[in-house]
Amino acid sequence: MIGIGTMVIKKAEREDLQEILALQYLAYQSEARLFDDLDIPPLRQTLPDVEDEYQRGIILKALDEDRIVGSVRAHIDKGTVYINKLIVHPERQRQGIGRRLLQEIERRYPQDRYELFTSDRSKDNIAFYERSGYRIFDKRQITDALVFVYLEK
Repeated sequence: MIGIGTMVIKKAEREDLQEILALQYLAYQSEARLFDDLDIPPLRQTLPDVEDEYQRGIILKALDEDRIVGSVRAHIDKGTVYINKLIVHPERQRQGIGRRLLQEIERRYPQDRYELFTSDRSKDNIAFYERSGYRIFDKRQITDALVFVYLEK
């Protein structure tokens, strides 16, 4: 568990998953606007999907008092930590919460390699990950409109 002022980052519990999913829906609205499409995968994810991720890895939550204001998920496969769904409440972005969540995943999983991805349209996300020491190593065309940028550290 790591504290940030009044904020605490700790492992999410099963009973947190619905609140984390609701935060995900809110946080990914800006990403959906980049594509003018509300049907992006993070907005289609269901509670059973999140429960599956919970079983396969770890989900951290950032709490401000008793409210979840951020979250991140990760799992390990063949020595690589795959990080995904790093989300922060839109009103709490640019306050260091995402950076601290990312650092906490890395602290809990001291591996030689970390990997994550984002859309090539998510310039702020790419810049954030690069400031955090990640470098682009691949780009993949997913659909006509969607290209994923893969970063590693």
